[in-house]
Amino acid sequence: MKVHFIAIGGSAMHNLAISLCKKGYQVTGSDDEIFEPSRTRLEKYGILPDYSGWNPDKITPDLDAIILGMHARSDNPELIKAKGLKLKIFSYPEYLYEQTKNKTRVVIGGSHGKTTITSMIMHVLQFNNKSFDYMVGAQIEGFETMVSLSEDAPIAVFEGDEYLSSPIDLRPKFHLYKPHIALISGIAWDHMNVFPTFDNYKEQFSIFIEQIEKEGCLFYCKHDEILKEVVKNSTNHIEKTEYGTHAYMIKSNQTFLLDMGKKIPLQIFGEHNLQNISGAKFVCNELGITDDEFYTAISEFKGAARRLEVLSQNEHTTIFRDFAHSPSKLKATVNAVKNQFHERNLIAVMELHTFSSLNEDFLKEYAGSMNLADIAIVYFNPEVIKHKKLKPISKEKVKDSFQKDDLKVYTDQSVLIDFLRNLNLKNKNLLLMSSGNFSGVDLKQFAHELIG
Repeated sequence: MKVHFIAIGGSAMHNLAISLCKKGYQVTGSDDEIFEPSRTRLEKYGILPDYSGWNPDKITPDLDAIILGMHARSDNPELIKAKGLKLKIFSYPEYLYEQTKNKTRVVIGGSHGKTTITSMIMHVLQFNNKSFDYMVGAQIEGFETMVSLSEDAPIAVFEGDEYLSSPIDLRPKFHLYKPHIALISGIAWDHMNVFPTFDNYKEQFSIFIEQIEKEGCLFYCKHDEILKEVVKNSTNHIEKTEYGTHAYMIKSNQTFLLDMGKKIPLQIFGEHNLQNISGAKFVCNELGITDDEFYTAISEFKGAARRLEVLSQNEHTTIFRDFAHSPSKLKATVNAVKNQFHERNLIAVMELHTFSSLNEDFLKEYAGSMNLADIAIVYFNPEVIKHKKLKPISKEKVKDSFQKDDLKVYTDQSVLIDFLRNLNLKNKNLLLMSSGNFSGVDLKQFAHELIG
């Protein structure tokens, strides 16, 4: 098979390219910019383009498939030639479905937690020596790539992102996988640039449920009233099962699952993760994993990259990094750290970085999301707002939106860093949350500078 990637350098795209290369396919690609770690990883497998830019000469009649990434534009010259040659053109999710049409497909959707739940399922299956294909949106310990496809694995586990599929296919990715086993963790408005109203966003999950295969099943979190309403209104006659927060206890800053008189120690924490564990367990049971097999495996799970990741710690302080940026993720993460370490003060710092979070009309969704933090800080870079061509926002607007009187708001990265450097962190935890990097801060190095 000869496959060409238009926009091969993306996080998802380069992982799929590597997976197909390992499968024995002949892979080529193009892109106008490729950053690390994509560049080094593509080079390792001999599929890094020789130069940056687009070249229609790479599009030849003998190609079996074109895979089109979101980074490419609809007027891309390679795409135009591929259309002219009537080649098969797939979006990223379309091609994943094409590769797994004869497998049992598991798709994990939801506005929050889907990467973690997918990672949990992958970890449990691998721990129990089960063969499976997968796609997940973060680097997971024990897995070289974020995508793996094979000829013989009977199962495919996919993270179901609601973002758009390609420049010429504006359907959400998770509409294209047609799962046999599906899970939805919750529904909280996100991607305002694509789904301008909450009703429009919510509708995407209704459509997802209708795509579940006949005789399939859906697991959904019972703590989300909006999700329960969406499931109730579904007309797809599949098995629908709710899940909640797994029974647990916290002792000496460690969380233990409680089951049949047993205490199972965890390396992760937070009520949201205890809900994630419940959902993952239902899916794993459906795939033939016993309770004992699940608990033995999940006790070894360390979490996905940038999800409550420990950057540095000593006996008095832990500094965490987290991907939290949307209101629901932010609240869950702040509450998790405060409840796990209730005897320590919590300094929570978040960056407004995404299109939605920097939109003046969306900011009100953050009300109350940082209330449990002892010191709550929000940072945003006005230049990012200009780059996204959004209306400027003021510090006062941000403070009003979060509805926390003592909230600190910074727009100058150096002032924020100086403030954090001058804090006494003894008996305090520091939580750094962003989908970016606070305008170029090496967070791991910074954490080590603060507490060694």
